[in-house]
Amino acid sequence: MSDSCKTCPTAPGGKPDGGAPGGAKGAVDALRDQLIATALGKIKYKIFIMSGKGGVGKSSVAVNVAAALAKKGHQVGIMDVDIHGPSVPRLLGLKGQLDIDRGSLVKPKPYNENLKAVSMDSLLKDPDQAVMWRGPMKTTAIRQFIADMTWGELDFLVIDSPPGTGDEHLTVLKMIPDALCVVVTTPQELSLADVRKAINFLQYARANILGVVENMSGLACPHCGKEIPLFKKGGGRELAERYGLPLLGAIPLDPATVVAGDLGTPVVYLDEESPAKRALLDIADQVARRAAESLELASTPHT
Repeated sequence: MSDSCKTCPTAPGGKPDGGAPGGAKGAVDALRDQLIATALGKIKYKIFIMSGKGGVGKSSVAVNVAAALAKKGHQVGIMDVDIHGPSVPRLLGLKGQLDIDRGSLVKPKPYNENLKAVSMDSLLKDPDQAVMWRGPMKTTAIRQFIADMTWGELDFLVIDSPPGTGDEHLTVLKMIPDALCVVVTTPQELSLADVRKAINFLQYARANILGVVENMSGLACPHCGKEIPLFKKGGGRELAERYGLPLLGAIPLDPATVVAGDLGTPVVYLDEESPAKRALLDIADQVARRAAESLELASTPHT
C-alpha cells in the first residue's frame, strides 16, 4: 500500500482523519464536507442500490446496471459501501490496490474508459482480511470514498450497499440526500418481509425511491429458454404495487450469471445473448429514464 494511504481509515491499522487530534477533527470534518459537496456537484445522478435481505443478488444488480449504463456511453462510477463483505471488485475482475493521484487523492479503479470503481476490497493488502469496525469507522470510510477519490465528472454514481438498514445506509442518505434508491428483492416471502422493512426505512428517511427490481424471478431453462417458476415469481411486482412504486424489471435465474461471475465480467458485457442480459439492459434503461424524469420533476417550479 502507498504511504499516502496509510493515514486513511480504510487502510489496515489506519485511524479516522489520519489520526488527527481532537482539536483538529472539526477542521478536518469541515474540509471533508467541502470536498464531498464539490465531488457530488460533479455527479448528475446518484443511484443507491439496497435491500433489507442478504443473498438477493443486490451487488450483481448494482454492477450490471452500472456496466450497462457505461456500455450506453455514460460516464459511471460504482462505489461499494459494503465494508465487511465487498463484492464489486470480484464481479468486475478488478485486482490490486488503488493508486494515488494529485497528492493525497486516490484514483478509483478503472474497469474501462466509462466505468470505474471504489471498494474496501481494493484498499486491503490481503483481500481475505476481515474488517472489524464499528459504526464511526465505517461512516468515516464512506465519507472518504467520496471526499478523497478523484471521481471527476460522472453521469451516474451507482452505490452498492450491504444488506439491512444500518450505519452504511444512514451515512449514504445523509451524505447524498438526492440519492435515488433502487430496492432489490427476490419473489419469496422470506425476502419480501425484510424488503418491506427496507422500504419503510426509506420512507421514514424521506428518501427518493426510484423503483423495485425483482431478481431470481423464475428460471430461464438453458436448453429451451422457457421460464420455470423455480423459486416463485411476481413477488416483486406485488411489493411494488403495494407501495405504489414502479417495477423496474424482473431478472430470471440464468446460468449466464454464474459464468459471468466466475469470469469477473458483467453479464451485460458477455457476447452471447441471454435472458438475464436482456433484463438487466432493460432495467438500466428504466433507471436512466426515471432518473432523468426525477431530475426534471425536482427542477420544475411548483405553484
